[in-house]
Amino acid sequence: MSVSPGNEAQNDGEGAEASILRQPRAVWAVAFAAVIAFMGIGLVDPILPAISAELNASPSESMLLFTSYLFITGGMMFFTSFVSSRIGAKTTLLIGLVLIVAFSALAGFSGSVDQIIGFRAGWGLGNALFISTALSTIVGAASGGADKAIILYEAALGIGIATGPLLGGLLGGISWRGPFFGTAVLMAIGFIAIVILLPGGKSDAGGATTSPEPIKLSATFRALARPGICVLGIAALLYNFGFFILLAYSPFPVEAAAEKMGIENFGAMGLGYVFFGWGMCVAITSVFGAPILTKRMGRRRSLVVALTGLAVLLAVMGFLVESFVGIIVCVIAAGLILGVLNTVFTESAMEATDLPRPVASGTYSGVRFIGGAVAPIVAGAVSESISTGAPYFFGAASVLLSVVVIAIGWKALRRVDGHIDESPVDEAYALTGGDA
Repeated sequence: MSVSPGNEAQNDGEGAEASILRQPRAVWAVAFAAVIAFMGIGLVDPILPAISAELNASPSESMLLFTSYLFITGGMMFFTSFVSSRIGAKTTLLIGLVLIVAFSALAGFSGSVDQIIGFRAGWGLGNALFISTALSTIVGAASGGADKAIILYEAALGIGIATGPLLGGLLGGISWRGPFFGTAVLMAIGFIAIVILLPGGKSDAGGATTSPEPIKLSATFRALARPGICVLGIAALLYNFGFFILLAYSPFPVEAAAEKMGIENFGAMGLGYVFFGWGMCVAITSVFGAPILTKRMGRRRSLVVALTGLAVLLAVMGFLVESFVGIIVCVIAAGLILGVLNTVFTESAMEATDLPRPVASGTYSGVRFIGGAVAPIVAGAVSESISTGAPYFFGAASVLLSVVVIAIGWKALRRVDGHIDESPVDEAYALTGGDA
């Protein structure tokens, strides 16, 4: 993919060999805000048991904090490109940040789990406007090509997911309300950074001064008719189900295993350290592991190998769910696989079609977050009705189904490995109905 004209990246004379660290200030401003936004995903992990205990809620009810957040995030992703193409990327990002600040602060003032669930939904709306637009902004404005931009974006995701639980643990050790107020303050700082550093006006994702073509409201829905996006979306939905089984459910068996071992005061801080280790693994393999694997195997085979490894690990967690050391080692090790998958899935979604980046990003992200929204509901139900290890087995099965989807759609994903020569059928599709 070429970078958008008119941005600072064009002036560096970079190409594929440019350093990932040599980026315009606007890219770093968005990346910084993205780190904070992604902190919100894992921020509540260490305080889920505390919320459950202090607000007299069951684990199933507490995990709905993820469901409301992810369901609204995923649903609204389908409309973000429509909005950003009309009011500009910068305005869309800022509105998203304002919503996150407001609803995270309101969650901190909540007096019941139901209120937090509702405010997390509003938080998810802000997150949808921000995350999808941030991805297309970074890809459009970064130097060194789309691959390096996506790695930078996934690094922000990894760092955010890593530091979120740590911050949640530190502030959660004071009060379960602390992480919510902390996020509000940090996102306000991100807001200021984008106001100052990101070019203004009604610009495209890369900050170009030319006004982009307004994207139709139906564009992201019609994009699902593209075989590549459809296959990746379904595969990512199934993968995200396993991802959020691990993220949303694991704090409960980890804390239970700690209590069984007689470990006192493990609590929010202990969970914060566990998921900090997990998130650091996500960040490391997002930046270093994914490029090495895709260079040797290509994106499609990398997805199959990593998804298979994740399915095996989730199944092992189902058997080790009552082992304190075993479950923690598995949670942290899973981060190594998840980092690869996050980057490769995102790269593949950007390369699977010739759709505008905001459309491809919004469609793919919207579908995959729905899988994450369903996971906590299933985890709570099956853990209470079957066994504490059952959610991990369900997650493993879902991830294996993702492998099956990729295998079935193998030819539709040729483009993600650089095979852009279209068959007559593909050419006919593009000419007759593929234009979003």
